[in-house]
Amino acid sequence: MPIRHCIVHLIEKKPDGTPAVLHARDSELGDSQAIENLLADLNESYNAKQGKAWGFFHEESGAYPFSGWLTQYMEGNQDFTAFSRKAVEHLQKLMEESNLSTGGHVLFAHYQQGMTDYLAIALLHHSNGVTVTDSLDVAEARHLDLGQLHLATRINISEWKNNKQSRQYISFIKGKNGKKVSEYFRDFIGCQEGVDGPGETRTLLKAFSDYVESEDLPEGAAREKTSALVGYASSQAKIGEPMSLEELSGVIDEERPRAFYDHIRNKDYGLSPEIPADKRTLNQFQRFTGRAEGLSISFESHLLGSKVEYDEARDMLIIRNLPTQLTDQLKRRKG
Repeated sequence: MPIRHCIVHLIEKKPDGTPAVLHARDSELGDSQAIENLLADLNESYNAKQGKAWGFFHEESGAYPFSGWLTQYMEGNQDFTAFSRKAVEHLQKLMEESNLSTGGHVLFAHYQQGMTDYLAIALLHHSNGVTVTDSLDVAEARHLDLGQLHLATRINISEWKNNKQSRQYISFIKGKNGKKVSEYFRDFIGCQEGVDGPGETRTLLKAFSDYVESEDLPEGAAREKTSALVGYASSQAKIGEPMSLEELSGVIDEERPRAFYDHIRNKDYGLSPEIPADKRTLNQFQRFTGRAEGLSISFESHLLGSKVEYDEARDMLIIRNLPTQLTDQLKRRKG
């Protein structure tokens, strides 16, 4: 993961309305193993975050100047340090206007992964812990707590520059239940949501369920294709990349690699060629589960409509072909 440029600034801000104080670094960070480790850990933590939103830049304006500064930097009209300084000053201003926000160290990193350029921006916080020193004493120690990553964005610079139609080259942590605490950070980026990750994932899973039903697949084959879909989607989410519908189709059925893709296009589900995988929606798709008053029910999602039928009007589940072990127990109980 070659790191082209990296810098950290500090914004001191308390959530009590007092002015934010900026401590800006005046030069880039030099190459080091520590910085490489930090960026690797940041990416891992960011990819694992649920509830991210995907979108694209607002048109550059006084309210949304970030994309203009990024353009100047990419075109060589200002260096990375100057670009990050303008951006962090804008973030400081928005923080002052948001009494919900607290400060922290602001990391800017321009790096390359494969043939793709990315810009990551994250607000980092420390946690207090303990360590054992070289002299075998126990001492307090502060460390960056990437598990508490709440405000961060990743911009696919290559897609932004090369695909003018894209509406998902920016991702950012949306915050639980869309909390307002993350809205000023979204405005700082100048991002508008272009792709509904959970909604697109739900539509994809609906298309898959329709496909399995239309193909009249036996239970084993349906389970195998479900595992292939979830495995592919999870692996893409882990590396922070969207799902390609064509690639997914090939993963689901190697012998007929376009079968699922053609099903999606023929039925016109309105899906984009590439969609972000929403991990929470995927987890819900794999199994239906429920517990209440001594009753525990769990079954794989593809069985709904075949072996398991839900009667919404009567609030009932009808289960066919019960497991032999269960029917034997019921028979013995009845006898």
